[in-house]
Amino acid sequence: MALALLSAVSQGVFWGIMVLGVFITYKLLDIADLTVDGSFALGGCVCAVLVVGGCDPLLAILAAMVAGMVAGAVTGFLHTVFEIPAILAGILTQISLWSINLRVMGKSNTPLLKSDTIFSRVEDLTGLSQSTVAIIVGLAIAAIVIVALYWFFGTEIGSACRATGNNEAMVRALGVNTKVTKMIALTLSNGLVGLSGGLICESQKYADIGMGTGAIVIGLAAIVIGEVLWRILPGAKLHAFGGRLASAVVGSVVYFLIRAVVLQLGMDANDMKLLSAIIVALALCVPVVWEKYQLRRTYARAIKADAASSQAQEGGR
Repeated sequence: MALALLSAVSQGVFWGIMVLGVFITYKLLDIADLTVDGSFALGGCVCAVLVVGGCDPLLAILAAMVAGMVAGAVTGFLHTVFEIPAILAGILTQISLWSINLRVMGKSNTPLLKSDTIFSRVEDLTGLSQSTVAIIVGLAIAAIVIVALYWFFGTEIGSACRATGNNEAMVRALGVNTKVTKMIALTLSNGLVGLSGGLICESQKYADIGMGTGAIVIGLAAIVIGEVLWRILPGAKLHAFGGRLASAVVGSVVYFLIRAVVLQLGMDANDMKLLSAIIVALALCVPVVWEKYQLRRTYARAIKADAASSQAQEGGR
């Protein structure tokens, strides 16, 4: 059980980097970018082929990130230049990436069992276990990504990207080219997704054509779970951008811990897609129900206070 939970934490951290990519499009641009399912697998496939071919594992991961950025740029090009709706542009790119990923690998999966990875190198240097190394490396990379994103979205162009999702018409009226900001956001988002795919590939020692299936669902679930946890944290401010970025990774870890616990309790692995859908639905519904409950409670208290005040005034007369 403990080993399964450690593995879930490491997977959650690696997928958390993908969740940060989804966060950029879903929360900042208000777009559910379906390119994610394809660009995640693209990052894994590119990384696997390069590692097997003798490329340095670190360079292979960087190449995976660049491949993801190219996929995101294609979606951005279709959306901004040809004005194809963002969700449809993402679907078109995702579908085409299935064939491209097969072309890249030349087969449906590529094992890395005999190849050197960044994780095996750290294991040899430190003597730590595979799960511990995966968690340490994952947390280090996630922290670097969060700091880099926090810095970037504090710059002028980064702030313009954030503002585009909030009020595109206003940003355009201020003289900002929203096509450029959308292109930057989509490219950066899928770059992180590709980076996550490369890390997962080297962590699990293989790449598969279907490894990105359902990635967007996992990303949305992790974002919602993370923001729910961030909202109920004492003293937390939901508008604190750095906290929201960190909460996305935490939400990913919690999501994979839930999956690990459910599997350990005997749930059929074939039902994991159903579980994912239920988790997303609950994560989306619970905040709404809780907010309505709080409003009704506040309203009921106000009515009681008014009634008590009226009775006190009548008694005084």
